[in-house]
Amino acid sequence: MSSVAIHSDHEMQHGFHGPEKGLMRWVMTTNHKDIGTLYLWFSFMMFLAGGSMAMCIRAELFKPGLQFFEPGFFNQLTTMHGLIMIFGAVMPGFVGLANWMIPIMIGAPDMALPRMNNWSFWLLPFAFTILMSTLFMKGPAPDFGWTAYAPLSTTYGPKSTDFFIFSIHLMGLSSIMGAINIIATILNLRAPGLTMMKMPIFVWTWLITAFLLIAVMPVLAGAVTMMLMDRNFGTSFFNAAGGGDPVMYQHIFWFFGHPEVYIMILPSFGIMSEIIPTFSRKPLFGYTSMVYATSSIALLSFLVWAHHMFTTGIPVIGEIYFMLATMLIAVPTGVKIFNWVATMFRGALSFETPMLFATSFVVLFTIGGFSGLMLAMVPADYQYHDTYFVVAHFHYVLVPGAIFGIIAATYYWLPKWTGHYYSETLGRIHFWLSAIALNVLFFPMHFLGLAGMPRRIPDYALEFADFNRIASIGGFVFGASQLLFLYIVIKAVRGGPKAPDKVWEGAHGLEWTLTSPPPYHSFSTPPQVN
Repeated sequence: MSSVAIHSDHEMQHGFHGPEKGLMRWVMTTNHKDIGTLYLWFSFMMFLAGGSMAMCIRAELFKPGLQFFEPGFFNQLTTMHGLIMIFGAVMPGFVGLANWMIPIMIGAPDMALPRMNNWSFWLLPFAFTILMSTLFMKGPAPDFGWTAYAPLSTTYGPKSTDFFIFSIHLMGLSSIMGAINIIATILNLRAPGLTMMKMPIFVWTWLITAFLLIAVMPVLAGAVTMMLMDRNFGTSFFNAAGGGDPVMYQHIFWFFGHPEVYIMILPSFGIMSEIIPTFSRKPLFGYTSMVYATSSIALLSFLVWAHHMFTTGIPVIGEIYFMLATMLIAVPTGVKIFNWVATMFRGALSFETPMLFATSFVVLFTIGGFSGLMLAMVPADYQYHDTYFVVAHFHYVLVPGAIFGIIAATYYWLPKWTGHYYSETLGRIHFWLSAIALNVLFFPMHFLGLAGMPRRIPDYALEFADFNRIASIGGFVFGASQLLFLYIVIKAVRGGPKAPDKVWEGAHGLEWTLTSPPPYHSFSTPPQVN
């Protein structure tokens, strides 16, 4: 049965037919595919909004001097860009993919808690409306960076900071409900015979990610609640004059913030572990080690938070511990990279658009990992801290890592979702524009940072002008190329070459490699199904 037929069957079961198929279908739906679609479209809208702010930032930095914005508004843009991209674009994008694919991959009829699924999505548009409305309030919007360090956000934060705090609470509530739903679905609704160690890697990565979300979102909620108390109720959690400590905020925030980085990358690891075997026509190399590596990364992510704080004056023994623990994360990450390369090794490779994005993910994410190792070294970090080297590092991890992961997954599963193939030619053009522009945009930032250019400033010394101009041109091209992606998706949704039930079989032969691990006929003994 084709995916389109499955979708329409599901609609009939849920009562969406006739005149009710309108706006209310999307508002009231409990269908995991509809909710996944809502998440993905919301994610893309936020991606364009956050990307537009990035374009404004790069326009300001195109040459030295103040061109368009006052420094205060520039700081509001950088704050809003970070918040929107992390909480509005990347996380909802991955939750949308989880909603669409996890029930299908484990043979479940729907998510375990469908009404809560609906609610967890509809919190997000309200949360981001509140957040972005601060740009239009009397007085400045939040201007303290997405990290909201005290005392910039407490003693000196603008009045709109309270709206920022409320929106963060709503986003956190949405994330926790989504994570509970995913865990309940995976643990309780698997098809008979589908043991944990036979689940696709994408399902595994999301199970681990969901536990991370439940562990760390309350920590963020606690931090912003303490901010709220300091601002409005006379407490002094982060106020040194009242016996508090602003550095305590950093400890609490980064105990959330570092696992959050892995929340934004682990689902991408799962996506790559689905795409690479398909286009290599080989089973995934080292399935068990992939599961254990993912679990190790998640565990270690809780033990390294203070590597963001080397310049705050923590004891030397603490610096040594956090330096070594940070370097240790490179081991399970290296295992995953090795397994992907080993999967491709001597495979019958073909480079359709999803595979192009997947291979670029492996290469560019590795570059981001190497600059992360540089930042892990305490003496070097003193020089790199708060320069554009850090900006280059986390964008090399998150743009090829998270954004390319979501794009690759969209190309990979879009024929399954819509029943239509996308335009392969346009997809490849989109890839090459994105990949080249991304490197033109972010690679010069390494040199800017090593030369000493500080981040979050709208003006800079003349010697930084050339690299900034190159980066801005790359940024404009990268931003414009995402409009081509929008066109490709809409074109596929509206029609195109019809996709068969086994989407990649016609072009790629071995449909069974869509699952990881592959079904029993690739091994010696079949699974026992009662």
